Amino acid sequence: MKRKITLKQIARELGVSISTVSKSLKDSDEISTDTKQKVQAFAKLYNYRPNNIALSLKNRRTKNIGVVIPDIVHHFFTTVFRGIEKYANEHGYNVVVCVSDESYEKEVFNMELLANGSIDGFIMSVSAETQQKNDFSHLKEVMEQGFPLVLFDRVIDEIECDKVVMNDEQIAYEATTKMIAEGRKRIALVTTESYFNVSEKRAEGYKRALKDHDIDYDEKLTLVLPFKGIEESYIEDFVKNVGFDGALCVNEIFAVLLMAMSQKKGLRVPEDISVIGFTDGLLSRYSTPTLTTVAQHGERMGEIAAKMLVEKLETEIGFHEEEVYSTEIIEATLIERGSTINK
Repeated sequence: MKRKITLKQIARELGVSISTVSKSLKDSDEISTDTKQKVQAFAKLYNYRPNNIALSLKNRRTKNIGVVIPDIVHHFFTTVFRGIEKYANEHGYNVVVCVSDESYEKEVFNMELLANGSIDGFIMSVSAETQQKNDFSHLKEVMEQGFPLVLFDRVIDEIECDKVVMNDEQIAYEATTKMIAEGRKRIALVTTESYFNVSEKRAEGYKRALKDHDIDYDEKLTLVLPFKGIEESYIEDFVKNVGFDGALCVNEIFAVLLMAMSQKKGLRVPEDISVIGFTDGLLSRYSTPTLTTVAQHGERMGEIAAKMLVEKLETEIGFHEEEVYSTEIIEATLIERGSTINK
């Protein structure tokens, strides 16, 4: 797709000022009829869509980057934000962060608020409810208004923009394969609803590892937990009623709770069960035993996302040129600790 035409580009093509273009599009009496017709015809030809929120503000640079994340408590998102801020500050940009709290409505509100002349572009990971609703019109709208967008971690295939993701499917495959190499035959998957694209990718890696090692997938070994409000009773019932000797958990909170519930039942970790979780946070390092985890390198992900956005903001291309988007893949690392058997 082509980058959306801006007032600045129209002005340069027609040899007039940005102010003249803006006033012409507003049909101002200050501008001659001939100039207004020329500007309006040109804008129509190239499908110019004004930012109705802040038409005049969009033509000045704020040197601010808007960041919208689903959760500020989660270790992964705090490390991504740290990486964004580090790169942005080093290159003369400030960062304005908003938290959607996994809410679609709050995500939309935050983006509208930031787009009101406050920022030059967006970096974001979409909320759970946005993925659940499958409604991405607010993302398309800010891009149509001329704001560059970089998505990280939870990305949307339908949105054409720059993206930074992790090799979720492959690292889940490797983590599951490690437990199989320990001799585990009944490996559980503790995950979230399938509309989370990252959880779905991890489930695919888990299932592929089982298949490649001639282990039948057993639906009873998959525990799906809600994304909001950890229900310890679900994990307790699972441990009590389902026999398993290994577990791949899509985050460290699920993993630590599963270990605690298993130990409460009298199971030993890692002698009786191996446990691997995603996110290498403080919980992983100080749990008993310490948790084998998938390090997602959130700070690196944040730095790359910020770099992609800053380069977009500082690269002026003509509206005749095709917009080029790229997807960067972060290679996760498996960190072995006490919850698995080191071989």
